[in-house]
Amino acid sequence: MPPPVEMTAKSVREVFDRLLNALRRKCADFYGPRLVSLAVYGSVGRGVMNPDSDIDLLLVVDPLPDGRIKRVEEFAAVEMAMREDLAEAQAAGIHTELSPVFKTPREVRIGSPLFLDMVEDARILFDRDGFFREELGRLRARLARLGARRIWKGNAWIWDLKPDYKWGDEFEI
Repeated sequence: MPPPVEMTAKSVREVFDRLLNALRRKCADFYGPRLVSLAVYGSVGRGVMNPDSDIDLLLVVDPLPDGRIKRVEEFAAVEMAMREDLAEAQAAGIHTELSPVFKTPREVRIGSPLFLDMVEDARILFDRDGFFREELGRLRARLARLGARRIWKGNAWIWDLKPDYKWGDEFEI
Protein backbone atom coordinates (compact mmCIF):
# COMPACT_ATOMS: atom_id res chain seq x y z
CA MET A 1 0.00 0.00 0.00
CA PRO A 2 1.44 3.42 -0.94
CA PRO A 3 2.08 5.95 1.81
CA PRO A 4 -0.74 8.43 2.51
CA VAL A 5 -0.72 11.55 0.38
CA GLU A 6 0.05 14.77 2.26
CA MET A 7 -2.69 17.24 1.38
CA THR A 8 -2.42 21.00 1.49
CA ALA A 9 -5.38 23.20 2.45
CA LYS A 10 -5.55 24.24 -1.21
CA SER A 11 -5.69 20.66 -2.50
CA VAL A 12 -8.37 19.78 0.09
CA ARG A 13 -10.47 22.76 -1.09
CA GLU A 14 -9.98 21.78 -4.74
CA VAL A 15 -11.25 18.23 -4.14
CA PHE A 16 -14.24 19.54 -2.16
CA ASP A 17 -14.97 22.08 -4.91
CA ARG A 18 -15.09 19.25 -7.47
CA LEU A 19 -17.42 17.29 -5.18
CA LEU A 20 -19.70 20.30 -4.68
CA ASN A 21 -19.90 20.93 -8.43
CA ALA A 22 -20.83 17.28 -9.00
CA LEU A 23 -23.34 17.42 -6.15
CA ARG A 24 -24.99 20.54 -7.60
CA ARG A 25 -25.31 18.92 -11.02
CA LYS A 26 -26.63 15.63 -9.66
CA CYS A 27 -29.16 17.29 -7.35
CA ALA A 28 -30.37 19.47 -10.24
CA ASP A 29 -30.62 16.40 -12.49
CA PHE A 30 -32.45 14.29 -9.92
CA TYR A 31 -34.84 16.85 -8.44
CA GLY A 32 -35.28 18.85 -11.65
CA PRO A 33 -37.70 21.77 -11.29
CA ARG A 34 -38.52 20.64 -7.73
CA LEU A 35 -35.06 21.86 -6.58
CA VAL A 36 -35.42 25.35 -5.14
CA SER A 37 -32.11 25.79 -3.30
CA LEU A 38 -28.99 23.85 -2.42
CA ALA A 39 -26.52 25.18 0.14
CA VAL A 40 -23.58 23.83 2.11
CA TYR A 41 -22.77 24.99 5.60
CA GLY A 42 -20.46 23.99 8.43
CA SER A 43 -16.74 23.74 7.81
CA VAL A 44 -17.22 23.18 4.07
CA GLY A 45 -19.45 26.26 3.81
CA ARG A 46 -16.87 28.31 5.72
CA GLY A 47 -14.08 26.98 3.50
CA VAL A 48 -12.12 25.55 6.45
CA MET A 49 -12.75 21.89 5.76
CA ASN A 50 -10.30 19.12 6.48
CA PRO A 51 -9.97 15.73 4.77
CA ASP A 52 -12.51 14.18 7.19
CA SER A 53 -15.14 16.93 7.05
CA ASP A 54 -18.71 15.96 6.26
CA ILE A 55 -20.55 17.89 3.60
CA ASP A 56 -23.42 19.44 5.55
CA LEU A 57 -26.04 20.46 3.04
CA LEU A 58 -29.49 21.96 2.94
CA LEU A 59 -31.79 20.97 0.11
CA VAL A 60 -34.91 23.06 -0.39
CA VAL A 61 -37.22 21.01 -2.58
CA ASP A 62 -40.88 21.51 -3.50
CA PRO A 63 -42.63 19.22 -2.99
CA LEU A 64 -40.95 16.76 -0.63
CA PRO A 65 -42.35 13.54 0.78
CA ASP A 66 -43.65 13.78 4.34
CA GLY A 67 -41.21 12.64 7.00
CA ARG A 68 -37.43 12.47 7.24
CA ILE A 69 -37.15 8.78 6.36
CA LYS A 70 -38.97 9.19 3.04
CA ARG A 71 -36.85 12.23 2.23
CA VAL A 72 -33.64 10.34 2.97
CA GLU A 73 -34.85 7.37 0.91
CA GLU A 74 -35.50 9.71 -2.02
CA PHE A 75 -32.03 11.30 -1.63
CA ALA A 76 -30.45 7.84 -1.89
CA ALA A 77 -30.57 8.26 -5.69
CA VAL A 78 -28.31 11.31 -5.41
CA GLU A 79 -25.95 9.45 -3.07
CA MET A 80 -25.81 6.59 -5.56
CA ALA A 81 -25.03 9.04 -8.38
CA MET A 82 -22.25 10.55 -6.21
CA ARG A 83 -20.60 7.19 -5.46
CA GLU A 84 -17.91 7.48 -8.11
CA ASP A 85 -17.15 11.13 -7.19
CA LEU A 86 -16.84 10.21 -3.51
CA ALA A 87 -14.60 7.25 -4.37
CA GLU A 88 -12.30 9.53 -6.40
CA ALA A 89 -12.17 11.95 -3.48
CA GLN A 90 -11.32 9.11 -1.13
CA ALA A 91 -8.49 8.02 -3.42
CA ALA A 92 -7.22 11.61 -3.19
CA GLY A 93 -7.27 11.45 0.63
CA ILE A 94 -10.69 13.01 1.31
CA HIS A 95 -12.93 10.85 3.50
CA THR A 96 -16.23 12.69 3.48
CA GLU A 97 -19.91 11.85 3.67
CA LEU A 98 -23.01 13.73 2.63
CA SER A 99 -25.09 14.97 5.56
CA PRO A 100 -28.32 16.39 4.13
CA VAL A 101 -31.15 18.35 5.72
CA PHE A 102 -34.35 18.59 3.70
CA LYS A 103 -36.85 21.46 3.81
CA THR A 104 -39.73 22.67 1.69
CA PRO A 105 -39.94 26.41 0.99
CA ARG A 106 -42.77 26.61 3.54
CA GLU A 107 -40.56 24.95 6.18
CA VAL A 108 -37.74 27.38 5.39
CA ARG A 109 -40.09 30.35 5.86
CA ILE A 110 -41.11 28.98 9.28
CA GLY A 111 -37.44 29.10 10.25
CA SER A 112 -35.01 26.88 12.10
CA PRO A 113 -32.16 27.43 14.59
CA LEU A 114 -30.03 25.66 11.98
CA PHE A 115 -30.24 28.78 9.82
CA LEU A 116 -28.22 30.68 12.44
CA ASP A 117 -25.31 28.48 11.37
CA MET A 118 -25.94 29.42 7.75
CA VAL A 119 -26.59 33.16 8.00
CA GLU A 120 -22.90 34.04 7.80
CA ASP A 121 -21.32 30.90 6.38
CA ALA A 122 -23.62 29.17 3.90
CA ARG A 123 -22.25 28.61 0.44
CA ILE A 124 -25.21 28.59 -1.89
CA LEU A 125 -24.70 26.21 -4.81
CA PHE A 126 -28.12 26.59 -6.42
CA ASP A 127 -30.86 29.10 -5.67
CA ARG A 128 -33.80 29.44 -8.01
CA ASP A 129 -35.04 33.04 -8.00
CA GLY A 130 -32.77 33.84 -5.02
CA PHE A 131 -35.18 32.14 -2.60
CA PHE A 132 -32.74 31.03 0.09
CA ARG A 133 -30.51 34.09 -0.26
CA GLU A 134 -33.60 36.24 0.48
CA GLU A 135 -34.59 34.11 3.48
CA LEU A 136 -31.07 34.35 4.92
CA GLY A 137 -31.16 38.11 4.26
CA ARG A 138 -34.40 38.43 6.25
CA LEU A 139 -32.89 36.47 9.14
CA ARG A 140 -29.69 38.54 8.96
CA ALA A 141 -31.77 41.75 9.15
CA ARG A 142 -33.75 40.46 12.17
CA LEU A 143 -30.50 39.53 13.92
CA ALA A 144 -29.07 42.99 13.18
CA ARG A 145 -32.18 44.68 14.65
CA LEU A 146 -31.67 42.67 17.85
CA GLY A 147 -27.96 43.49 17.93
CA ALA A 148 -27.26 39.74 17.83
CA ARG A 149 -23.69 38.61 17.45
CA ARG A 150 -21.85 35.39 16.99
CA ILE A 151 -19.16 34.88 19.62
CA TRP A 152 -16.33 32.52 18.78
CA LYS A 153 -14.97 30.21 21.48
CA GLY A 154 -11.99 28.41 19.96
CA ASN A 155 -13.27 26.76 16.78
CA ALA A 156 -16.94 26.86 17.90
CA TRP A 157 -19.32 29.71 18.60
CA ILE A 158 -22.40 30.74 20.48
CA TRP A 159 -24.98 33.34 19.53
CA ASP A 160 -25.84 36.22 21.82
CA LEU A 161 -29.19 36.90 20.22
CA LYS A 162 -30.09 40.00 22.24
CA PRO A 163 -27.10 41.47 24.08
CA ASP A 164 -29.27 44.06 25.87
CA TYR A 165 -31.73 41.42 27.10
CA LYS A 166 -33.39 42.17 30.43
CA TRP A 167 -35.42 39.75 32.50
CA GLY A 168 -38.94 39.63 31.09
CA ASP A 169 -38.02 40.93 27.62
CA GLU A 170 -39.70 39.07 24.81
CA PHE A 171 -38.19 38.96 21.36
CA GLU A 172 -38.63 36.99 18.20
CA ILE A 173 -36.01 36.03 15.67
